Amino acid sequence: MDSNSVSPLPPLTLENEKTPPGTPNGNEMPPPPDEKRYEEDPDNAWNCCSWCEYLLIVILSTILLVGVLILALFWVMFYRGGFAWSEKPMKQFNLHPILMIAGFVTLSGFSILVYRLCRCVKHIYVKLIHMFFHAAAIPCIVMGFLSVFDSHNAMAKLNFYSLHSWLGFVTMCMFLLQFVIGFLTFLVLLCCDNKTYSCRSAMVPIHASLGLANFWLAIATAVTGIIEKERETAKDPTLSDENRMIEHYITTAMGVTLILIGVIVTFAVRRTNAPASAKVYVTERI
Repeated sequence: MDSNSVSPLPPLTLENEKTPPGTPNGNEMPPPPDEKRYEEDPDNAWNCCSWCEYLLIVILSTILLVGVLILALFWVMFYRGGFAWSEKPMKQFNLHPILMIAGFVTLSGFSILVYRLCRCVKHIYVKLIHMFFHAAAIPCIVMGFLSVFDSHNAMAKLNFYSLHSWLGFVTMCMFLLQFVIGFLTFLVLLCCDNKTYSCRSAMVPIHASLGLANFWLAIATAVTGIIEKERETAKDPTLSDENRMIEHYITTAMGVTLILIGVIVTFAVRRTNAPASAKVYVTERI
């Protein structure tokens, strides 16, 4: 056949020439969202110092979160007369600091740290544990609010008259809003995982930032409540100077511990290092 003749068949083309320009092939396609969020990052692999820092945060935060609750219990049991309900309004009030510290600080603090530091189980289980701690805090907060409300009414005291009371009201409203939005956005919307991914992704930094702000607001409320109670104690003529001084040291230790808890929880949340299965900030996880 003449080399200059035109073949009636179309020329053969390679497989990759059929792909339109700019279209990525199978090897170049981006990984699914979950794979991208959980892949190992060799550049951020943990060394001995990272593991020591991780263990230090876990141990120290656990000691502080449990310790502040034990310190409050010791104060109420040995220097405030213990607990009661409506039959003894003065002792009924003692339920308020214990339950509020347990709900807003100890349980909420563990909830934040579990979500940030726990990577040994699937992410959905971490979400459920995170929600469980917050759900367990709700009855503590409700009972703590009812105890102080009933106590003030029984002793003919005003409600919502101080900075502490209004900070507490804002903290409770913000906590409830956070819980409802978090439950609907990050658990209910998982039924349509792919379709709601962009919505959940946009809500993560908002939810995380408001959650940390709510935790600091709870700490500020607790500290102002300690100051308010200490002022009342200083005016109590039935207390001896020795007991008044001991209570002063106990409440001061509680206030310092609360501030340390806020600092270490914030450090743990905002730290760039993360456990080995997810090298991301908590605000980047869904």
